[in-house]
Amino acid sequence: MGRIVVTEFVSLDGVMEAPGGGDAFKYAGWTFKIARGPEGDKFKLDETLDSEALLLGRVTYEGFAAAWPRMTDDLGFAAKFNSMPKYVVSSTLKKADWNNSTILGGDVVKEVSSLRKALAGNIVVHGSAQLVQTLIEYNLVDELRLMVFPVILGSGKRLFGETSNLKRFRLTDSKTVGEGIAILIFEPAGDAANAAAS
Repeated sequence: MGRIVVTEFVSLDGVMEAPGGGDAFKYAGWTFKIARGPEGDKFKLDETLDSEALLLGRVTYEGFAAAWPRMTDDLGFAAKFNSMPKYVVSSTLKKADWNNSTILGGDVVKEVSSLRKALAGNIVVHGSAQLVQTLIEYNLVDELRLMVFPVILGSGKRLFGETSNLKRFRLTDSKTVGEGIAILIFEPAGDAANAAAS
């Protein structure tokens, strides 16, 4: 059975919008202003190489699909992103041209639950705030990885939205890299853990 792993760049005030640039957000590319250092780079590379598939919302998918096919690197980051299976959750997208992409256009909870059963390994979600909020609401997140940058942006799309009830997580690992960036890894606790495992 696959594991849904949500990985995000977030500010201290929970903003996750446009961390790498590419849209109209006034602080687009804000993560590039704070060095994550070799250890932070290694964390992201290892995470990517250990991914079985990507699960993305439409907006994140379109941004990635516009950028990644043109990229190359010596570490294998781009090759892995471009070759691995990609699943995009969208009710409006008609075609997904990025190599090895599949549109999940039905009920999100059912589609993701089926995907978890069909795949082994880590199914990794980057960005995709609306999708992440749905996954958290329905206890479909097996691991939450936050790279918390020491900056308050004051505006922008927040990672976490309202939930119908309390969602407990437990910290399983933490470290500081680069210029004070905290990497925090959480797993569901309590009822959420039982639901995520089923």
